[in-house]
Amino acid sequence: MYRVLLPVGGDSEHVLAAVDSVASLPNADEEVEVVILNVYEGFEVSGEAGRVDSEDVWDEENYPEVVDTVEDRLTAAGVETTRRREHGEPADTIVDVAAEIDADNITMSGRHRSPTGKMLFGSTTQSVLLGADRPVTVILDE
Repeated sequence: MYRVLLPVGGDSEHVLAAVDSVASLPNADEEVEVVILNVYEGFEVSGEAGRVDSEDVWDEENYPEVVDTVEDRLTAAGVETTRRREHGEPADTIVDVAAEIDADNITMSGRHRSPTGKMLFGSTTQSVLLGADRPVTVILDE
């Protein structure tokens, strides 16, 4: 079985191209297993009302709708799926989960960003590309 880790954020606009790429792999309906990963990004906010930490509000069962959309699309293509939700820094969590499940590939969606945008806002995709010890496929949405 060829295992693909497919990280999915809260936006379905970009991820569907990655889903279609995975579904089009040779013999995907017989030999590909996809682990759909949603990472709830950690945060901490302090103010007059007190302190709120992401640990206090995250729910490991509360997947965004896009996860259902991805799972339905892969299932319709005959691809075996499981879903997983983690809490933490997205790039590190993606790399860690890929190692834990011994993924053969990480397939991610990406979007075109300027070098300045990457520098100012960071890039989960770029961090995964640099930190992963396995193949990473990035599908850029047109």
